[in-house]
Amino acid sequence: MNIAELPNFGLKSQQMLAQAGIHTLEQLRELGAVRAYIQVKQSGVNASLNLLWAMEGALSNRHWQDVAKHDRLSLLLQLEDAVNAASGGNRDLP
Repeated sequence: MNIAELPNFGLKSQQMLAQAGIHTLEQLRELGAVRAYIQVKQSGVNASLNLLWAMEGALSNRHWQDVAKHDRLSLLLQLEDAVNAASGGNRDLP
């Protein structure tokens, strides 16, 4: 299955991932939703948190709105931890 076949991803989301160098489901799985989201943001794409919810939903076979409703806090904390670890404590996401 390629990224275009995953639930939650429209053409724009697919383009964002491609610009960040994420072209396969295997790459997305290896990175996980949080690291993939960071990679997308670092590529210069103006992605909203909806992309994070969509990626997590695709990886866990759930609708992005379900992820946003039930896993928002957990994902935001993971995102904050990852950004802080990568930036030496600077909390701003690139």
